[in-house]
Amino acid sequence: MTLEIWINPACSKCRSAKADLDAAGIEYVERRYLDEPPTSAELTAVLARLGLEPWDIARPAESKEAGIAFPKDAAHRADWIEALVDNPRAIQRPIITASDGTTAVARDPETVAALIERG
Repeated sequence: MTLEIWINPACSKCRSAKADLDAAGIEYVERRYLDEPPTSAELTAVLARLGLEPWDIARPAESKEAGIAFPKDAAHRADWIEALVDNPRAIQRPIITASDGTTAVARDPETVAALIERG
């Protein structure tokens, strides 16, 4: 199974997730998503794999700072996606995607451990 982890190196949760993957000997591709933001298509695919809406993965403080304040409804879904693509700091992190379709917002050690177990 191949993993990709979207990280911000300044984020302690991202560093922790990477350390857990490294300790388990799991190979992964690191994507510094602030330097290489996801495209709308990539973010849409990740949301589908997560079973979430874009506002579900929006960081509240960063969204507010970026002026992202659309209603949380289907009519504004595309606006949310574009706003998150344009302001990647507002996306929750880390997000880990696996080649088997498994995808998670891995903000806690239990979620990372579950991904490692699937490995």
